[in-house]
Amino acid sequence: MSTGAIIAIVVVALIVLAVLLMLGSRSRQKRLDTRRDEARGIRREAEVTRAQADQTRAEAEERAARARREEAAAREQAATAEERAGEARERHMDAARTDPDVDEDEVAARFDSENGSDRGDESRTGRERDQSQGRAGRNRG
Repeated sequence: MSTGAIIAIVVVALIVLAVLLMLGSRSRQKRLDTRRDEARGIRREAEVTRAQADQTRAEAEERAARARREEAAAREQAATAEERAGEARERHMDAARTDPDVDEDEVAARFDSENGSDRGDESRTGRERDQSQGRAGRNRG
């Protein structure tokens, strides 16, 4: 073979090698671009999911705050009702003390039973306390 033919074969081989390298590089670049696009899509989905989670968390916090406000309002309303019931009981007791025909202890017992009072010692009249202390004193002696 002549020198010119050998040089031509080497040059053709180098050109073929360069083309193959270039095609391999392009193929690799396409694969990388595809993976980048895929990663971008996954990131977008993750952002949407995160935004949904943030919104759900905010709604839950708002609902919890609303429940706390309603619970506080219910406690306040219950306290007001308890206070009014105490005032009503006291007015009944005042009326019983004023009325000579009514027994104060009976009024207290009736009021407490009708209104579901669980006042215990606090709901007893002075006369009831005196009588129970007197009985306790007599039982000891």
